[in-house]
Amino acid sequence: MTKKEIVKRISEDIGLTQLKTKDIVQRTLDAIIQTLVTEGRIELRNFGVFEVKRRAPRKARNPRTGDKVYVPSKNVVTFKPGKEMEELVRKMNPDNLPLLEEGADADLEGNGTVEPVSEPQARSSKE
Repeated sequence: MTKKEIVKRISEDIGLTQLKTKDIVQRTLDAIIQTLVTEGRIELRNFGVFEVKRRAPRKARNPRTGDKVYVPSKNVVTFKPGKEMEELVRKMNPDNLPLLEEGADADLEGNGTVEPVSEPQARSSKE
């Protein structure tokens, strides 16, 4: 679902124009972002908690070249769903979800697509 579809649905539900509804939705999203930037956390009861956390620097490996790379620390936004949302999602029929195909590389950290990694090569004694 897109923001446009959310605006359309809310507009139909409450009888406001899509233009006014879009403004309200955008201002809500802007307020959430601003609160995260200034306070680092926003709790929306019966929905969930958004929080800014610091991801530590780490050493990683480029899966294409095998080269070691340094990944600097960065701020990331985390979301923990509220109890009500968690329960409703758990009750969903999994057959209706657009999940990754079986055997596909899943991105468990939420960092974008995952490139397939070739088999590790034997390390030389110099490493």
